[in-house]
Amino acid sequence: MTKRLKSKHKVDRRLKANIWGRPKSPFNTRAYPPGQHGQNKKGKPTDYGIQLQAKQKLKAYYGNINERQFRNIYRKALSKKGDTTENLIVLLESRLDTVIYRAKFAPTVFSARQMINHGHFKVNKKKVNISSYVVKDTDIIEVRDKSKNLNIIDGSLQNKERDVPEYIQLDNKNKTAKLVRKPKFSEVPYPVVMEPNLVIEYYSR
Repeated sequence: MTKRLKSKHKVDRRLKANIWGRPKSPFNTRAYPPGQHGQNKKGKPTDYGIQLQAKQKLKAYYGNINERQFRNIYRKALSKKGDTTENLIVLLESRLDTVIYRAKFAPTVFSARQMINHGHFKVNKKKVNISSYVVKDTDIIEVRDKSKNLNIIDGSLQNKERDVPEYIQLDNKNKTAKLVRKPKFSEVPYPVVMEPNLVIEYYSR
């Protein structure tokens, strides 16, 4: 297990929000930053601090994407026509690990990434083990035959804590999924308020 996975439980308290909406989030019982001085931290955040926190929150939500990858996603969003904020969300929601998480094949985006690395999924009948693979609306994602009876997949599909969004088409019986269209920011089921416009401002400085 990587250091990034081990530390994900501290993220909620550090960013003062239950990022993934988990019932067992430590933020639910300790709504203050970690560390011995966590409860005593005060002071009004600067504009930069607000933008930085918005970036960290969005980055953490999508599996704590590293800074280089996240900056590259921003640059791609900036280079595309249309609203940069909407483009950023579309790129993040089009990642293979995100689509698998949205389709409820995995309980968390972290486990989705791990399962992709272990080769449990195919895209258009071919095994793909790259989490950042950009899913197109013509792609069919399926659980490999040997993996269809995994407890983690069945347990996640049966979990009632979250629903599959309308822009994901799920075939529960055959365990296939499809990103049917590009989602709008307003459609994405974030458990907490996300502010991608502040992320754009952060990188535009």
